[in-house]
Amino acid sequence: MGTFSAEIQIGNQETGEFLQLEALVDTGSTYTLLPSEILNRLSIKTVGQRDFELADQRIVRYDVGEARLRLNGDELTVLVVFAPEGTSPLLGATALELFGLAAEPVNQRLMPVPALLKTLCSLTVNDDPAVE
Repeated sequence: MGTFSAEIQIGNQETGEFLQLEALVDTGSTYTLLPSEILNRLSIKTVGQRDFELADQRIVRYDVGEARLRLNGDELTVLVVFAPEGTSPLLGATALELFGLAAEPVNQRLMPVPALLKTLCSLTVNDDPAVE
């Protein structure tokens, strides 16, 4: 499977400051990962720490925070990882899901996908006129 990058804007809702970045679309990463110097520059506050398993199966602990992410014309709050300085930005799977997007590696683009409500089995198409 090929890899590709997407243009994102990351920012602080309180200050209104945003930075434009190229981030590698990484569906193998749970969260969006950004170099700590970028998040510190935007005054993104840490809200805790999480353990992460790396590709070589080592477990590392990094700070996490909440930032505003602009992607494909939408803006949402996402959990971001404070990565070591010099780390390349990664756009993770949870951000893609929040934005209703999937990676389409053949054409190297993000494409809209419907969200899932599979457990809502008691609702039928005839019960809700909004359902097509």
